[in-house]
Amino acid sequence: MSFDLMPCRVAAWHQGRPASSTAKDVKTSKGEIYPLDSRFGDIISQNLSVSPTAPHPTRSSTLPLPGKDPTFFTTCGGVLTDSWGTLSSPNHPASYPPDSHCMWMIRVSPPLLVQIHVSSLAIEGPSPCLFDWLEVREETEKTSAVTRFCGSVAPPTLNTNSSTVLVSFHSDGSIGGKGFTAQYRSILPGQKSCSREEFMCDAGRCLLAVSVCDDQPNCQDGSDEVNCSQKHKDCGGKITGEYGSLSSPNHPKPYPHQQLCTWQISVKDGHVIRLSFQNFSLETQDVCEFDYVEVYDGADADANTVLGRFCGLALPPDLTSSGPVMTVLFVADEGVADSGFYASFKATSLSRRTCGPAEFACGSGECLHQDWLCDGWNDCADAADEHDCINSTYPSFISSCEPIQVEMCRGLSYNLTSFPNIWLSISDQREAASILHKYRVLMEFGCFESFRQLVCSMFVPQCSTQSGVLQPCQSVCSTAEQQCSQTLNLFSLNWPFNCHLLPNSHDPMECSLP
Repeated sequence: MSFDLMPCRVAAWHQGRPASSTAKDVKTSKGEIYPLDSRFGDIISQNLSVSPTAPHPTRSSTLPLPGKDPTFFTTCGGVLTDSWGTLSSPNHPASYPPDSHCMWMIRVSPPLLVQIHVSSLAIEGPSPCLFDWLEVREETEKTSAVTRFCGSVAPPTLNTNSSTVLVSFHSDGSIGGKGFTAQYRSILPGQKSCSREEFMCDAGRCLLAVSVCDDQPNCQDGSDEVNCSQKHKDCGGKITGEYGSLSSPNHPKPYPHQQLCTWQISVKDGHVIRLSFQNFSLETQDVCEFDYVEVYDGADADANTVLGRFCGLALPPDLTSSGPVMTVLFVADEGVADSGFYASFKATSLSRRTCGPAEFACGSGECLHQDWLCDGWNDCADAADEHDCINSTYPSFISSCEPIQVEMCRGLSYNLTSFPNIWLSISDQREAASILHKYRVLMEFGCFESFRQLVCSMFVPQCSTQSGVLQPCQSVCSTAEQQCSQTLNLFSLNWPFNCHLLPNSHDPMECSLP
């Protein structure tokens, strides 16, 4: 699975700011953090005609920004007809170029199907992957099932149900990464398989180890939540207090196979947690997919709160939470086992927390890089980073209102919007309509109206001459989440927004109530 608006910006998808022709590059408060199961799965059925002479879909999901011509790289993409092969982003393993678009068509002879394994992934995120992405389309005679990936954790093996698969890679004009590398092969329908660290259910669906025995049914047959008592034996749990420690089972002896341990560390309000590793020895891997420790900033193992994933022999860096709760996850597969890890934690009062020489301290104790001062964005909760900015060269936000032309967003409580949407890098209403089209798959469900109000107020924000451009109120997001979460579960999707980052107000001058 936040994006920010200033002063009416939404911090719900991207931990920082989308790039645009009028805004500075995206920056993140915790580094780039991404989904475990990186699939806010645009798993959508839609009509898509593909011909051998036109391998690109006829409908574009993005448009170039005004005055900025996209670059199309001819060194990537193509038609792949061999029974196996490898594909990767441009320049991999070096960083991929900005404004790139590559498309591969993988064709095998029926009844053979295509299996894809993404062995490494480092693409700007988080989900729903609005900026850079790797996308897989399974082509059938009438429909196309779409799955989109981004982030830094490679997704599980994808066993498709098609002999023709379109794989596309897209990057925008700002933040990049090392991209991806993937392997494909042709298999018979009865040969669907997963890698040894993954779990297979539903006759061919693969899950990462972290999705098994996580108290969330991810498989239709429910097999991922069966026989979980042994897996959680003698590890994990809730830890409270000003200081403490945790370790892998049997440490310093080798840890058992097939482990999933989750610790939730809680300290007093007004404090943060500093986690330090004293011993660390896990199976060495290139991308930490077999045995690893993963640390989250908060109470949930949520993709948007990952502080880091670690494996091998090197000691991880010290990690500090932003609040009084931290979650630590340990995963081990059935293969090689090592001596594991030992870590200690200590609570630190925000009032005593010190920032580095190149950082600025907000009133809350949060530390910001000096480059974030007087940049036109309120990064501190009290906006202290934008006080006394006499020599600031960043202009104030000025925008004119225009009538809403996006059909999906007509008939709301407002009829004026403002573009370009600099916070989401959307140049005009035509591009917004193209992006919103994917959500029409929910039209048949009872929750669509509340979901429509939310996504429209984000992508086609309310504009008025009195209050400017407004982000949606928190209640709009919460209502949509309550009504739509079960519907999204039918598609194996998680709720993609952090409603708590929106204004908790009902004042129409502060936020939008569409």
